[in-house]
Amino acid sequence: MTGEANADVLISGGGLVGLSAAAFLAHHGIATLAIERLTEISPLPRAAFFHMRTLELFRQIGLEEAVRVQSEREFTPDGAVVAVETLAGREIARFIPSLNEGVEALSPCRRLFVSQPGLEPILRRRAEAGGARVLQGQEVISATQTEAGVVARVRNVKTGTERDIAARYLIGAEGGRSGLREQLGIAMDGHGVFSNSITIYFRADLSRHVVGRDMSVIYVVNPALSGFFRFEKSGKRGFLAVNVVGDPVTDPERAANAAADTSDARAIALVRAAAGVADLDVEIEGVARWRCVADVARRYRDGRIFLAGDAVHIMPPTGGFGGNTGVHDAHNLAWKLAMVLKGEADAALLDTYEMERRPAGRFTVEQAYTRYVTRTAPYMRATDYEPLASDFAIELGAVYRSAAAISEPDGSEGHVDPHVSHGLPGTRAPHVWLDGTQGRISTLDLFGRGYVLLTGGRGESWIDAASSLPMQAHRIGSRELRDAENTFPAAYGIGEDGASLVRPDGYVAWRSRARPNDAGTQLRRVLSQIHVRV
Repeated sequence: MTGEANADVLISGGGLVGLSAAAFLAHHGIATLAIERLTEISPLPRAAFFHMRTLELFRQIGLEEAVRVQSEREFTPDGAVVAVETLAGREIARFIPSLNEGVEALSPCRRLFVSQPGLEPILRRRAEAGGARVLQGQEVISATQTEAGVVARVRNVKTGTERDIAARYLIGAEGGRSGLREQLGIAMDGHGVFSNSITIYFRADLSRHVVGRDMSVIYVVNPALSGFFRFEKSGKRGFLAVNVVGDPVTDPERAANAAADTSDARAIALVRAAAGVADLDVEIEGVARWRCVADVARRYRDGRIFLAGDAVHIMPPTGGFGGNTGVHDAHNLAWKLAMVLKGEADAALLDTYEMERRPAGRFTVEQAYTRYVTRTAPYMRATDYEPLASDFAIELGAVYRSAAAISEPDGSEGHVDPHVSHGLPGTRAPHVWLDGTQGRISTLDLFGRGYVLLTGGRGESWIDAASSLPMQAHRIGSRELRDAENTFPAAYGIGEDGASLVRPDGYVAWRSRARPNDAGTQLRRVLSQIHVRV
């Protein structure tokens, strides 16, 4: 394996998903090299809705507070998801009363909005603090695999000069038009393209129609257009995503092609029509074209090349699932790559990335499609959508079925309601508040590095057995971690002398409802089964 530069992990793409992968790998002590085509972050205020699970992952690497502060600078927290005829007109529907209604029972984190130009520098600083490097103005144009790794051909976008960069593994986080995916011949399946949409970034004083109205995401449905608004907290800057223009019944072809005219004059007219203010003073900052697609890749991996984010799943923006799903891909892959690179796990552990993330990606794509055809485009009269699942089930309820989690015979498939997952292997470990020596913490705060064994108040033998194995162990109910309301055993589906083994990503790998005769032998067998080297 030869090349001018070398890295354990090379990342093609330095946007949200690529920088997340670099930050997560840095958390595990793996330095990366990210290749980004753009020379600087786009100044357009691309706002993203980040879910509880995503904030939990940022919390693991010490970024939750920085992200929350940035969010508060830019946006008003919480707020309802509503539909209106226009901002100045009638409210049609209220889909979600508040973004954070009911989250306290499930997570120590809250959902929030933060723009990608605000978030990406935070991720980059965290990644670079852990040894990552970002090469901007460069792009990966091809990749060749060897027995030892990958050699990527990288081109300078400005000069056209090319060079080879060698790495042991390559992550493709290039977005929906992934060149790596095309080179590997990986097809996409799903619903295909069902509209050519635009996002209009603008400045206009709509504060009297927005500020104080407790609206977070504002869907607009009227004879002129169908789409949605998102505003900064001042109510004077935001974006309008437009999926449909005109009457989709009488002229469906024109209606589904909002991108046919992206002139400033047309953009201003659409903002005015959505606002319901005919003489609104509007300044257009930019117009981005995009296709409304609901597809998932047939494969997430080819040898030492892994794909993540929009490179393997493209979905409508309804629900804000796309970016979150990409961050979750990056997190799932990062800890597995880190363990293999450090010799702590067998290479077979990497097979579980696609096993776990592709079903989760497909489910989420379908749920985004369901929301699109029922909320944004009912005119499509679609019948090929799946039943609506709760947002909580999508955000926190993924059930992983792979060799990295030992399933139970009566285990659920796909997704579950996180209120009743009860520590089922293959699901996210439940959040329980504990009183620690340094104050109140969540059980989730115990995870994020290596494997963690949690046991009940009578689990001393588990603690002893774990002391000679590659894991941390905590007895809930000890002086170290007090469970004042004794909710931990039921939340994790074990008895006071049972145990739950939690992976570095906070997913339950295995559990024992009670203490076996030989806890040490049992734990060694489990670790070997899930590809951890003992």
